[in-house]
Amino acid sequence: MSKRDERRSHDRFDVEWKVDCIADDTFLYASITNISAMGIFVKTTDPRAVGTSVTLSFAPPGHPPFKLHGQVAWVNAVRADGDNPNPGMGVRFVGLKADERERLVDVIRTIAYVRDPA
Repeated sequence: MSKRDERRSHDRFDVEWKVDCIADDTFLYASITNISAMGIFVKTTDPRAVGTSVTLSFAPPGHPPFKLHGQVAWVNAVRADGDNPNPGMGVRFVGLKADERERLVDVIRTIAYVRDPA
């Protein structure tokens, strides 16, 4: 399975959450626009380079806040012609502890349940 296929093997859910993203000595105040059990998309006009390690702090509504580590997996850069309505970076979670993974999966299940039309 390719990395791209692996990236899409987990359901993604659209969200609108604020996130503080720390990479080296750079602080980005951005937003998460979708989440899966493997990572998030951080909407920002100042994405970090692929491979950059980041620390992510965010608080899903109704849940305790998270402070997780990740790595930039891909970038959707701002284009000079302005033809990019969704600039940012895909961040893959790394080094999740068992309790962090469990809490994250619980948040995602809650989102899926609330949005299930059945």
